[in-house]
Amino acid sequence: MTITSLDLLCIGHASYDQVFSIAYHPSRDEKMLADNLLSCGGGPAANAAVTAAKLGFKAGFCGYLGHDSYGDSHLSELEAHGINTQLIHRGDSPTPLSVVLVKPNGDRALINYKGNTQALAADSVDFSSVKTKTLLLDGHEAKLSLSALQQTHLKAVPSVLDAGSLHDGTLSLMSQVDYLVCSEKFAIQFAGNPQSALSQLAAVAPWVVITLGAQGLIWQHGQETGNLDAPNIQAVDTTGAGDAFHGAFTAGVAANMAWQDLLYYASAAGAFCCTQLGARTSLPNREQHQQLLNSWRQISA
Repeated sequence: MTITSLDLLCIGHASYDQVFSIAYHPSRDEKMLADNLLSCGGGPAANAAVTAAKLGFKAGFCGYLGHDSYGDSHLSELEAHGINTQLIHRGDSPTPLSVVLVKPNGDRALINYKGNTQALAADSVDFSSVKTKTLLLDGHEAKLSLSALQQTHLKAVPSVLDAGSLHDGTLSLMSQVDYLVCSEKFAIQFAGNPQSALSQLAAVAPWVVITLGAQGLIWQHGQETGNLDAPNIQAVDTTGAGDAFHGAFTAGVAANMAWQDLLYYASAAGAFCCTQLGARTSLPNREQHQQLLNSWRQISA
C-alpha cells in the first residue's frame, strides 16, 4: 500500500456525533424536547481532514472506526469528501459516540462514549509508504502518532498538535511537534491562564498558538509574540470550531503560507464553523471560507 501526494495526514479520533439543539441545558431529572437533531461523523482529527478537503487540499485520515453502523456511516462520509481512508483501522470494538447539547447562544455540553474501545497500538498502522507534506495529531492516538513522527521519511515533515485538553496523549506529543496549537482550556489546565501557558509552552515547542474563542488567539515563536482578534460572527454552535481551525492551519502550513496569512486563514475557518449547527456540516468549503476571509481582512486593514 502506497499513499502519496497528501497535503496533510490527520491522525487521531473519529466518532459519530448526535447534536441536539435545545433551549437550555436541562437540570436534574428534567425531561425536555430538542428543537433539532443532526447526526454525522465527528472527532477532532477526522473533522480537520474534512475541513482541509473542503478547502481544496488532499487529506488523509488515520484512526479507528468500529465494524458497526456508525463506523460504516462515518467511513462513507469521509470517502464522499475525498479523504484517503487507507490508514483507517477497523475492529469489533464500538465506534466512539458523542452527544452534543447546543443552546441558542452556541454554548454546548458534550457527552462522549467509547465503551471498551482503546487507543491503537503503535504497530497497528504501517506508515512506511506514506508521503505527506504535513502531519496533524489530536493526541487521542498517541502511540500511532509517535510511531509516525519516528518514521525516518516523516521526521522532516512539519507537524501540528491539536491540544484541546490536557491528558496523557497531548502531554506525550507536545514536545515532539513543530506547531503546538492549544485551546484556552488546555492553557488553563496547563498553567492556570493563557498568558502564563504561552511563555511556558514556547520553551517546549518552536511555534505556539493558543486559541481563545471569540477573543481570537495569542502566539509565540522564540521571543516573538503576537495576537489576532477573531472575526465578528453570530455564533450558533461552537462545536467543531477548533477542529476547523486546526485543519485549515495544517493545510496552510502545507501550502507554505506566511505566518500572519496562516493565522487569518485558520481563524476564518474556525469562525465560519460557529455560524451553523453541528461540526461536520458547518465546515466551510473554499468559496464560503474565502468570502469570510476577504471581508474580515478588508475590515481589519
